[in-house]
Amino acid sequence: MKPIFKFLPLIALAILAFSCGSDEGVESKKSKLAELKAQVTTLSTEIKSLEAEISKLDPEFAKTNKKSILITTASARKGEFNHFVEVTGSVVSRKNVSISAETGGRILEIPVTEGMRVNKGQILARIDSESIENNMEEMKNSLDLATTIFQKQERLWKQQIGTEVQYLEAKNRKEGLEKSLASMKTQLSKAYVRAPFSGTLESIQVRMGELVQPGVPMFQFVGDSELYIQADVSESYMGALNRGDSVEVSFPSINSTFSSKVSSIGAIINPNNRTFKVEVQLPNRTDLKPNMISVLKIKDYSSKESVIVPSELILSDNKGDYIFVVENNTSKKRYVKRGMSFGSDAEILEGLTGTEVLVNKGFREVGDNFSVNISQL
Repeated sequence: MKPIFKFLPLIALAILAFSCGSDEGVESKKSKLAELKAQVTTLSTEIKSLEAEISKLDPEFAKTNKKSILITTASARKGEFNHFVEVTGSVVSRKNVSISAETGGRILEIPVTEGMRVNKGQILARIDSESIENNMEEMKNSLDLATTIFQKQERLWKQQIGTEVQYLEAKNRKEGLEKSLASMKTQLSKAYVRAPFSGTLESIQVRMGELVQPGVPMFQFVGDSELYIQADVSESYMGALNRGDSVEVSFPSINSTFSSKVSSIGAIINPNNRTFKVEVQLPNRTDLKPNMISVLKIKDYSSKESVIVPSELILSDNKGDYIFVVENNTSKKRYVKRGMSFGSDAEILEGLTGTEVLVNKGFREVGDNFSVNISQL
């Protein structure tokens, strides 16, 4: 050991000489400091080189000279390993419709506002129906007369007075006017634009006083029920996902998480982004709105009995993946076959049994057959 430490007195003398020269200038001291650091670096290199040469010649020296590395440990474990596909989705309503008028005319009233929640059958707009109402009044008068004539002809026919043709003509006229009046009532009801189901009025595309024609969009309406999530999933997962697979759904905006299922899987790949559509069921909840952003965790792989280790502890070299385990206060290099990874966990298919103690903190400082000291903290 003497050759190794023969340079230490030189280092001590150099440091002493530096401390004695306190009356020298700052630049001179900096120069000496740099010179001494260079000497220390050179000496450290020579020391390591000599230690390596002696270790090759003297195995006992190698054992006594090797320092223990302070580490912490983690445990491999056996259990269920699940892999999830994480994608972002958007809430969509199957009742997202554009509402149009069924009759033409001038808009007299719009008793709703954008963003308003309305119930099924509630009036959204009223269209001018004066001409229909006037025609209905005339039709009612004609029907009253036709009814009176029919009733008289019916009484005469029962008394076998008059001809059957007169009776049938009176009956036919009365029934024809009744059908015409019912048709006018239907037309009058179409002058009121109503909500087809309960929901939210997204936009109003007309103004009071405007003329509208049948089929021209007036309102954009979104229903509160029959909501689902639609997401784009990479084509690499085609075949890995199936209808009925469990899904963990989270909404960051309302801090809500719940479980659901895949309700539909698209059969066509989008050529622009190489994805396919996936739909996920949603429960009827008042806090869920169309176009809300959600995060989906879809389980695409599960193994009941797997060896699981922290994925960050797995290293690689030209031979493959490996991990350091602790045996008798010594680190041992174990080559493993890695499976899938999710989050901070990795599945090990071969190389570990699940009972090993792993090198945790300090795993990058150790090597094969390194002496280790396990921290108790």
